[in-house]
Amino acid sequence: MAHRSKAMDDFFANMPNPDAIFQSWWPWIFAFGSGSLYGVRQWLRGPKCTGGNKLHNKVVIVTGASSGIGKEIALNFANRGGKIIMACRDETQGKLAAEDVRKETENMDVYFSKLDLNSFKSIKDFVERFKKKEKRLDILVNNAGVMMCPEGKTEDGFDIQFQTNYLGPFYLTELLLDILKESAPSRIINTTAAAHNLGDIDLEDINFENRDYNAGESYSQSKLAVVAHTFHLAERLKDSKVTCNVISPGICNTNIYRYLPLKQKKFIRISFAPFMWFLMKTAEDGAQLSVYCGTTSEMAEVTGKHFKDCKEEKVNEKANDKLLQEQLYQASLKWTKSAAAAIEGGDDSQTNSSDKKDEDNEKKVTRRKEKVVQSVMERVSLS
Repeated sequence: MAHRSKAMDDFFANMPNPDAIFQSWWPWIFAFGSGSLYGVRQWLRGPKCTGGNKLHNKVVIVTGASSGIGKEIALNFANRGGKIIMACRDETQGKLAAEDVRKETENMDVYFSKLDLNSFKSIKDFVERFKKKEKRLDILVNNAGVMMCPEGKTEDGFDIQFQTNYLGPFYLTELLLDILKESAPSRIINTTAAAHNLGDIDLEDINFENRDYNAGESYSQSKLAVVAHTFHLAERLKDSKVTCNVISPGICNTNIYRYLPLKQKKFIRISFAPFMWFLMKTAEDGAQLSVYCGTTSEMAEVTGKHFKDCKEEKVNEKANDKLLQEQLYQASLKWTKSAAAAIEGGDDSQTNSSDKKDEDNEKKVTRRKEKVVQSVMERVSLS
């Protein structure tokens, strides 16, 4: 017992003097350093959308909503009372994500619907199912995307990054334009990335068939196409009360980086985990811009703009090139014409005169089909 008392006496005897601690600069240095790091971290996370309207009686589609930013957007919109359609490629993950959102928000109007942007047929099927069940669409968030994936082609014959990031959302949006117009005022939100500033669009070799494939060039090309298309679409819709804007969520620590060594290599992933946590936004942070553009009153009539950190930001001059926008639009119509023909079950728009009678009969049948056909075929006939 005496031994323990001596040990305790020695312990207290060797403790630093509290008064001496606060006479030192070290506590102040520590406090200032910690506060500075916290401030930098919060700045890197970007602003939060603390306002915005409720979404009662509003119908929202969010693509790529099984995880990451898309799921966070769905959570936020569901908390505001909206009817949320979580459009996801993976059925298992999509259903689990929808169940998570329902439980967390106590909003039972949250549903999974299968959508694979790498398949025009899947896009068409999704729109048909949606229009059979819903009479309106108030917000379309084209969030789904892929980054720096290995070279490959979709079942429709396009570069995976180009179709997932641009051509699939283009086709989806065209098919939904009629219901968006009927539901006006409504909003379209497209997603790009800072890489669009490095992009070039080669309309003659969109699939890298006549040049060496470069994952970075493919990605930046697809993201530049998103911006150019958004500006062109906003101009087309300027009298319809359907707004169309494009956003750059920033660098977020989500699964989109799964093809990069930073995520693929276990040693690198573990080693850089603290730095990634500190320097990268969370998925919730990345969702704030879609929430801002989709719910705030100040964005109700804003269209044809690019936003980053909840404020307008200028883009590369190439994205503002009117000629490039029109050429991309016309090319996209031709690229998706095969899908439109599949919906119709008939010939392309350049049917010769000997087939005129058959074409007229097909048009009569077409008028009785669902509205999913109309918005695309109107535009395909322009090519």
